[in-house]
Amino acid sequence: MSTSTQLPIPVHFNSAKVGEVWRVPYQSRAAEAKIWAQQQQILPATHDKTRVCLLAIDVQNTFCIPEFELFVGGRSGKGAVEDNERLCEFIYRNLGAITEIVLTMDTHTATQIFHPVFWVNAAGEHPAPMTMIHREDVEQGIWSANPGANLGQADYGGDRLQAHALHYVRQLDAAGKFPLTIWPYHSMLGGIGHAIVSSVEEACFFHSMARDSQTRFEMKGNNPLTENYSVLKPEVLEDEKQKTIAHKNTALIQSLLNFDVVLIAGQAKSHCVAWTIDDLLTEIQAIDPALARKIYLLEDCSSPVVVPGVVDFTDQANQTYQRFADAGMQVVRSTDWSS
Repeated sequence: MSTSTQLPIPVHFNSAKVGEVWRVPYQSRAAEAKIWAQQQQILPATHDKTRVCLLAIDVQNTFCIPEFELFVGGRSGKGAVEDNERLCEFIYRNLGAITEIVLTMDTHTATQIFHPVFWVNAAGEHPAPMTMIHREDVEQGIWSANPGANLGQADYGGDRLQAHALHYVRQLDAAGKFPLTIWPYHSMLGGIGHAIVSSVEEACFFHSMARDSQTRFEMKGNNPLTENYSVLKPEVLEDEKQKTIAHKNTALIQSLLNFDVVLIAGQAKSHCVAWTIDDLLTEIQAIDPALARKIYLLEDCSSPVVVPGVVDFTDQANQTYQRFADAGMQVVRSTDWSS
């Protein structure tokens, strides 16, 4: 993108609070945003000649606040906090250029295929968080679907649930995906962890008021039968009887492709962000590979999953981003992009 004058950052933004949870003062921010728009001569988003979308993936407390369940620390140990500080600054600096902000929200309940309670071993014990369940583990009976699990779906219980569990891990294996990861309970619907990071929420609300542009929220991951890393497509779409259990998010795919520019940030670079970008690239390549040029990946606003001494997805995430760049997408730092 060509360089243009960027806006100053409003005085209310406090970078020291990005790693904390607090209440956004909506009424005062709404009034301040209207005044700010007048002072900075910011027009409503409907006036934009170049339509720009910021897709911020899973910038929720559960992934972005250090004491929460799946904090994405990256190798620095502060990854998501530092990412969100830069993301907030990016939103404020480019307030007049961003037409719409889309926030995805990982959304879970207790009994889902990637949570401990779904599975048991021969002793009736649940797997510990971060356990990897491979196809062979289910085929050999090391892990089985919990016969007492209640998914809230009458069609899936007992033998049917076990059949789906086996089908699921086989599908992951056949598609060359990661083995099933058992995650700690996280992004629980109605819980504090599910909420958008306060500083990011404040920036998005300020944008909404200043530009008369409603923030779009996209929930994902509430299907108990499949993981949904990508906001565009669940991991598995059919059960063992070829019955449809989930669908692609066609409406969001079409919406994103209608923008002139799509900026992508969020957590985690190695998982939900990478899956979403990969699915978007698949859609683009089926239509016109040249469309990849309008996708900008804000590499300093995302971090990979790193559990010190256990797993480090940094190199894999970087290789994946290089593949996206090779396909025509543009990998940039937030300070280097301007409308």
